[in-house]
Amino acid sequence: MISPHRLRVLHAVLAAGSLHGAARNLHYSPATVSQHMTELARETGLELFIRHGRGLEPTPAALQLAEQAEDALAELDRLERAAEDLRRGHSRQLILASFSSAAKEWLPQVVAAVRRESPEMTVEISLNETPAGRASQPADLDIRQESLQSPEEHRQGYLRYPLGVEEFDVVLPAGHRLEELESVPVHELREELWIQHDIFDTPPTRIIRSACQAAGFAPHVVARLDDHYAALSLVEAGVGITVLTRLALQDVRERVSIRPLEKPAVRRRVVAHVRRDRGSTRPVGVALETLRELAAGAGLNTE
Repeated sequence: MISPHRLRVLHAVLAAGSLHGAARNLHYSPATVSQHMTELARETGLELFIRHGRGLEPTPAALQLAEQAEDALAELDRLERAAEDLRRGHSRQLILASFSSAAKEWLPQVVAAVRRESPEMTVEISLNETPAGRASQPADLDIRQESLQSPEEHRQGYLRYPLGVEEFDVVLPAGHRLEELESVPVHELREELWIQHDIFDTPPTRIIRSACQAAGFAPHVVARLDDHYAALSLVEAGVGITVLTRLALQDVRERVSIRPLEKPAVRRRVVAHVRRDRGSTRPVGVALETLRELAAGAGLNTE
């Protein structure tokens, strides 16, 4: 059995660059650190250090062992915190997942509200809008977006709380011919060059594509990015137009023009999914109530 504690000491040695440096940082004696490394070498059957001049140099095996141990040690830390939470009778961790614009505009206030109520709380946030985006554990509260034309999503083990419906706007380069319109019919974008603000088939992409199909065309996409700020920069440079939700346009630059879309209106539904076994806890309740207030303040409409 490999000692997790000795793996942590190995990380300290590699970070400090020497046994003496690690001993100083860990408040151990150099002899204690050396003994831990000797025992770790015995446990693993690996040569971890070789003498180089007057000091010791980590072997490639030591470096690879430390790298491979990172995830396991992080999970072990998480398990120890979970055990402590069980002893205390409540959790000190809140796991949130969100799409990027809500994470930027809403989650700072959510985290602040939660920590005012529970100063000991650690909040973990992950993005959920790409295939690689997932929390290290199931989210306690997961903010998602849906098409109004698709069936409502009901996730197993979660309670569903609609936050409202949000409009999409078209973003035009300054001086664009459509600036004179108060709102832009979608069919007017038929001949435009489009900048797609994600490279995955996320709900907003499907919503926008469906609106274009309803208007009788497919967008002529000339650039795809997985960041809406980069998409806005391309619009500002005059490369083309893009369509974004109003939440993503809170701090848009002045050198672009924004117009509502119509015929059809382009909208998404925003929903909070709350784990059933966590919904009654105070931190999750505070987070959900804060989200509802923020959604109302952002002008999300009820259906």
